[in-house]
Amino acid sequence: MIQRKLFQRYPQFAEMSLAMNFLSDDYQDIREGVRALCAQFPPEYHRSADAERAYPEEFVQALTREGWMAALIPEEYGGSNLGLLEASVIMEEINRAGGNSGACHGQMYNMNTLVRHGSEEQRQRILPKLVSGELRLQSMGVTEPTTGTDTTKIKTTAVKKGDKYVINGQKVWISRVQHSDLMILLARTTPLADVKKKSEGLSIFLVDIKDAMKSGMDVKPIPNMVNHETNELFFDNLEIPEENLIGEEGKGFKYILTGLNAERALIAAECIGDGYWFTDKVTAYVSEREVFGRPIGQNQGVQFPIAEAFIEVEAANLMRYKACALYDAGQPCGAEANMAKYLAAKASWEAANVCIQFHGGFGFANEYDVERKFRETRLYQVAPISTNLILSYVAEHILGMPRSF
Repeated sequence: MIQRKLFQRYPQFAEMSLAMNFLSDDYQDIREGVRALCAQFPPEYHRSADAERAYPEEFVQALTREGWMAALIPEEYGGSNLGLLEASVIMEEINRAGGNSGACHGQMYNMNTLVRHGSEEQRQRILPKLVSGELRLQSMGVTEPTTGTDTTKIKTTAVKKGDKYVINGQKVWISRVQHSDLMILLARTTPLADVKKKSEGLSIFLVDIKDAMKSGMDVKPIPNMVNHETNELFFDNLEIPEENLIGEEGKGFKYILTGLNAERALIAAECIGDGYWFTDKVTAYVSEREVFGRPIGQNQGVQFPIAEAFIEVEAANLMRYKACALYDAGQPCGAEANMAKYLAAKASWEAANVCIQFHGGFGFANEYDVERKFRETRLYQVAPISTNLILSYVAEHILGMPRSF
């Protein structure tokens, strides 16, 4: 009764309560389940995959087999019908255990786009096969080399011809194409000059990757700093059946934002997992490592940067929970998802720097895994949305400053 009256008088407290549900033990079963699975894949497994630039196939198969990759799929299609918050806990625990969710997180936010905006026929046809592992929906084709983050200016086109769409154009930094069966592709179906708003006239499609590679889509792998399978795609008159259009033609940009908000919240959770991994790792090391007759962690000059990094991870964690809670409640969450990703990426990077600094030379040795995780978490300062773009979003859309670009 007191809580209800408080929420009526101060509605902002209700939102805070929504975001603070994580204080209960609702997610402990998820955490313990994911930790148990991750324990079957020790650091040596991930270290070897990184050294060989190999996809962690056995790990992803295990996640699928135990149902973790079907977390967001409704029960009627065989999934767990969990929320984004629970999905974020899964991603966090993978990274906290020393793994890299980048190998599998695409299916989480991509399937959410299909669940929310796909037709019933599409859901019936695809979702049960994602649950069983027969199909993977790991890729999203949005970014282009000449437009970058200016998504509404993409040049890849989809022209309707009879009962098909013909795709021409180019994409870059498209991940997990070689280890996925399906991809969600964003293309312009109405020329930019013919729409009132530049966000109109964009549509999203399901692409059968294996068929596409035989009939108009060329895949060029991009070697990169981390063990992250990513590619450049070239489309030359690729034909897609009209039944593979997701939702209404021309509304793809709106639909894609659903997936992007989920993506940013999940990436935030992964960075938080990384942040805890780094602070746990460095805390254990400095407590044991002795120089000049005492543990180096006894020095405040060592303690304080580690404590500061931990505080930043904890603060980012709160924004992650708020973003996920709002998303699951069907409320606007673009600002929170962006800020969660910004704070978490920044916190994990600061924790990474502290960890490698106090490991000294050992931080650069492969066997400690610090240098691998250091490289992996650095990516999220740049992608999937850069820190500068988040800052400009906050400045314009939250603080009301003039648009800077």
